Amino acid sequence: MENKAPSILIIEDDNRNIFALSLVLKSKGYGCLAATSAKEGMALLVDFPGLAIVLLDMMIPEVDGYEAIDLLRKVPGRESLPIIAVTAQAMPGDEEKCLAAGANAYVSKPIDVDLLLGLLLGFLKQNLS
Repeated sequence: MENKAPSILIIEDDNRNIFALSLVLKSKGYGCLAATSAKEGMALLVDFPGLAIVLLDMMIPEVDGYEAIDLLRKVPGRESLPIIAVTAQAMPGDEEKCLAAGANAYVSKPIDVDLLLGLLLGFLKQNLS
């Protein structure tokens, strides 16, 4: 049986951020897929059941990140998929709002790569046990 690296879905509307995140994650052995909207992200969750975690920009077009969390949680079979909220709007109370909306964790931009990698490792270990 083939041992594949976990894949991460990045939902982000800025291609520069997608590129930078993908570069970091791929250098650490993760697979990456990217979507620029919640709708596209939902389709990828259906089409690629191996996706292990979602990194969700909270300021995406069409629907905001809070609505996107709700929509992603409604994808059949993916209700408990870990979602890490990522935002540049790091105001007091934002982390609590993201967690209350259903995100599993919160990371502000610019992203602390060590913090993000630690969160990813923690969620992946949880899913393996």
